[in-house]
Amino acid sequence: MTSLSKRTPMRNMLLFSGRAHPTLAQEVADLLEIDLVPTTAYDFANGEIYVRFDESVRGCDAFVIQSHAAPINEAIMEQLIMIDALKRASAKRITVILPFYGYARQDKKHLGREPISARLMADLFLTAGADRLMTVDLHTAQIQGFFDGPVDHLLAMPILTRHVKKHYGRKPLAVVSPDAGRIKVAESWAAALKGAPLAFIHKTRDPRKPNESKANRVVGDVEGRVCILVDDLIDTGGTIVQAAEALMADGAQDVVIVATHAVFSGPAVDRLKNSTACEVIVTNTLPIEDDKRFDKLTVLSIAPLLAQATAAVFEEGSVTSLFKS
Repeated sequence: MTSLSKRTPMRNMLLFSGRAHPTLAQEVADLLEIDLVPTTAYDFANGEIYVRFDESVRGCDAFVIQSHAAPINEAIMEQLIMIDALKRASAKRITVILPFYGYARQDKKHLGREPISARLMADLFLTAGADRLMTVDLHTAQIQGFFDGPVDHLLAMPILTRHVKKHYGRKPLAVVSPDAGRIKVAESWAAALKGAPLAFIHKTRDPRKPNESKANRVVGDVEGRVCILVDDLIDTGGTIVQAAEALMADGAQDVVIVATHAVFSGPAVDRLKNSTACEVIVTNTLPIEDDKRFDKLTVLSIAPLLAQATAAVFEEGSVTSLFKS
């Protein structure tokens, strides 16, 4: 019989999924060739959430995947409760996978007496017991500094640019930012598309009116080009559709809308469906129900990226190396 002092502890990866986007979680599990941990989760009559894992998690390397889909506050609360359950059940390390980080747009104060809710989110995950965060295409990169621990900021751009190159690479392209604040992202796209010229949409927004903005004019030369209009997310679709219209009015050959997160709130689907864009490309960081899918929508899977990053974290490898061309 081996003495206790000579036993070598075995590292054990366990993947846990909330109820917000089980399809994505299962896809990640299949790529990692592991099973999702069986979990009992339900809502009480008053809306409180109950979670219990149906097998031991003691000493495991836990990965908790939950995309903050609508109803967003329920998705966040469920993930926090899962983390707390893991901590109290003696999981060795807890990595929180947030394909879409809720409240990321509230990352600074525009007016007095406002919260910085993106920072509050980071504090909540830390307090619940998270050791590490993994997320995709944050609204602003500085959110990484809100969490007091390692943050793996994954980029969907290689997945998206691969599709764009395949279908539009032989045409004259221009990369367009929907506003001046996304220029750095557009610059990265331009470099990935072999130096395609840059343009941006000059727009105005009233901080007192959420989800409303006005596209004023195109800055840059887009005439005769297929414009790749890039953003991190599409919520109600108003900004991106106005931008597409402005580009076509300025002489663009075509407009391809590209975004990582398909929030698709309210009138977004109708706006995109009836827009001047020839294709709308998104990833599945958020679930997209059948009634929100339309002919010119292309959904690319983010699961391979999440699976590779999860394996790298578990094996103490480099996550940054995933983005080297």
